[in-house]
Amino acid sequence: MKEEIQAYHHKVHYYETDQMGIVHHSNYIRWFEEARTDLLEQVGFTYQKMEECGVIIPVIGVNCEYKSMVRFNDIVAILPRVTEFNGVKLTVAYQVIDMATGNLCTIGETKHCFLNSEYKMFRLAKEKPEVYQIFKDLLELGKMAE
Repeated sequence: MKEEIQAYHHKVHYYETDQMGIVHHSNYIRWFEEARTDLLEQVGFTYQKMEECGVIIPVIGVNCEYKSMVRFNDIVAILPRVTEFNGVKLTVAYQVIDMATGNLCTIGETKHCFLNSEYKMFRLAKEKPEVYQIFKDLLELGKMAE
């Protein structure tokens, strides 16, 4: 397992902005997904691998708080961190930071549950111990990053 998770970087596209030139609030949720996907890729456990082994992690809740505006052409770093994990549910927290200023722009979190390929909740520790260990390690990395 990696000792540190790298931030995901995103350059704001014009289509992500509203008439005022500010990133539309809905895009942050997409960025959270991009950062979460990147996080899993960093530890060698892609969404494709996860689904191939019969694990699905749908979003069951999302929260986002906007601190400062992000505009077209800004580059942001999105720092994902697993903050809760019990083998049945998962919470990932995010910080969106303006790369030019270092300002914290947005904080948020997504909540997930674990489903098998038949869309039924199950306990990872019992049925997929190797997947359980990956998320347990990510939780430990998240604690170290606090």
